[in-house]
Amino acid sequence: MKLIDMAHEKNSLWIFGYGSLVWKPDFAYKRRKVGYIKGYKRRFWHGDDFHRGDKEKPGRVATLVEDEEACTWGVAYEVPESHMEESLQYLNVREVMMGGYITEIVEFVPKEKSHTPLLALVYIATSDNPIYLGPASDVEIAAQISISSGKTGHNIEYLLRLAEFMRLCCPEVEDEHLFSIEAALLKIFPHGEITLSAQKAL
Repeated sequence: MKLIDMAHEKNSLWIFGYGSLVWKPDFAYKRRKVGYIKGYKRRFWHGDDFHRGDKEKPGRVATLVEDEEACTWGVAYEVPESHMEESLQYLNVREVMMGGYITEIVEFVPKEKSHTPLLALVYIATSDNPIYLGPASDVEIAAQISISSGKTGHNIEYLLRLAEFMRLCCPEVEDEHLFSIEAALLKIFPHGEITLSAQKAL
């Protein structure tokens, strides 16, 4: 509630995305900033049995795991007060009810040095969630992603779009976990077939 109170005072709310929100926010926002949060690392440890998988073949999607030495890059969106309630209701369904995420308040540091840090709302899936899958090798995660698809699309698309975002918007950042899973996934498919597999599920 403290963040919401502050948001009303400033007439806006910042929401930080590090997974599908970086390319598919699907809510009204005023502006966006690329940047990072400290103290968390992105991991494909959360299960998805709706958006990118189903009950029989749950997909693998990103969540945040606490790590004092780490930082996670993504996008922060400024939601104006006029769209705040609508956006939060939408995200509550998408991330909390269907995704199993909880909310936290974090400090977001914009990539542009001239912009000051700000507080943002972030959605995190924890290990006590029923569909949390936990750690696995890059090869195992890639194999699971390769066969999973849900209402929003193929799990492959989720991984590739996230990797594409990092290369385009944060080219100086080496996300070892993300890129290692991507590399393992590319080994599963013959050249070019991976793109076709993702497109067929769209």
